[in-house]
Amino acid sequence: MTQFNLRQYLRDNATWLGAGILLTFLSSFGQTFFISIFAGNIRAEFGLGHGAWGGLYSLGTTVSAIVMIWAGGLTDVFRVRVLGPAVLTGLAVAAVAMAVNSWLVLLPLVIFLLRLFGQGMSVHLAQVAMARWFIVTRGKALSIASVGYAVGEALLPLAFVAAMAFLDWRWLWVLSAVFVLMGIPVLTRLLRQERTPQSLADAYSATGMQGRHWTRKDALFHPLFWFMAPTILAPSAFITAFFFHQVHLAQIKGWQHIELVALFPVFTGVSLIGMFAAGWALDKWGTARLMPFYQIPIAIGFVIAGMTNSIGGALIAMIFLGLTVGANNTLPSAFWAEFYGTRHIGAIKAMATAVMVLGSAIGPGLTGILIDAGIPLSTQFLWVGGVFILVCLSAKIGITRAVRTL
Repeated sequence: MTQFNLRQYLRDNATWLGAGILLTFLSSFGQTFFISIFAGNIRAEFGLGHGAWGGLYSLGTTVSAIVMIWAGGLTDVFRVRVLGPAVLTGLAVAAVAMAVNSWLVLLPLVIFLLRLFGQGMSVHLAQVAMARWFIVTRGKALSIASVGYAVGEALLPLAFVAAMAFLDWRWLWVLSAVFVLMGIPVLTRLLRQERTPQSLADAYSATGMQGRHWTRKDALFHPLFWFMAPTILAPSAFITAFFFHQVHLAQIKGWQHIELVALFPVFTGVSLIGMFAAGWALDKWGTARLMPFYQIPIAIGFVIAGMTNSIGGALIAMIFLGLTVGANNTLPSAFWAEFYGTRHIGAIKAMATAVMVLGSAIGPGLTGILIDAGIPLSTQFLWVGGVFILVCLSAKIGITRAVRTL
């Protein structure tokens, strides 16, 4: 796409793309990269070890994954301008709950609310909207909408870690709630008129395999879904674990926490490059050619992260991690729409989102248990690199069998 056409595209679709960017940005307050910067404070407040904190986090996240199966399907029923404010209100309530909660027994509930409304519904709502509203330029729309997440990932951890020197960590959660609430009127104004009203969704829908619209039940009984499930679960599990244990990782590597956090903007910059490159590539070649290979960089990144003890090595590792994470913000959402159609994309992608959220529950809990069992995080990262190679093979087998029916 030429520069002139890109400008025209952004100008013509600014309100809808802006809504997607806003939703993914505000999802940051329920993402692991944000929650984990308070890990030391939370563990100290409640007297938790790495395994116990990881277990509680996994419990809350797992329940949110289960609820996502139902809640995600609401995007096939309600418009974004109705669901969006409700989701953001829930996220703000969750942030306030984290600020005021002093009972250990309620901590999993707070985590559940943050993960459901932040990581789960905010991102799901944005991605389903882009996949449904845009067909020919679906990849570009998904990439642009994901910029909000990237900006949050680059700026919020650094800003809030620095702010801890001046404000108590609980007040920072109150501030987070204020930011989320401020986004509600902005979202409402952006979506005064949605690009594709729900009543006209059929006219704008695109079919998938066998020229049909697949329901969620159909997708679950098709082998392709299960061959592709590891491609959703693995990045979520182990990138979540990477950020979740960032304080511990810095300690065992001999880095200052702020040194590691200072690399996040680089990680985000690379992920943006990967995201837009993937968006351009999938509009040109489709997801079938890209899905089996885009997780190779993350395999390399984890091996480097496991082997290096220098902050320079960490930088190289995060560059490789960022390439896959960026592509992961674009390719899977487009994949479900391309192979299963868009009429029931909300329900189908709700299952995929539930798998993703489940992965983010498994990662911190599993790695936390292994840390407490005496297996260093560095060693675990080497194993993770091998897992991603197996994930690529799974995707290759599934897509090779299914692509003939497109």
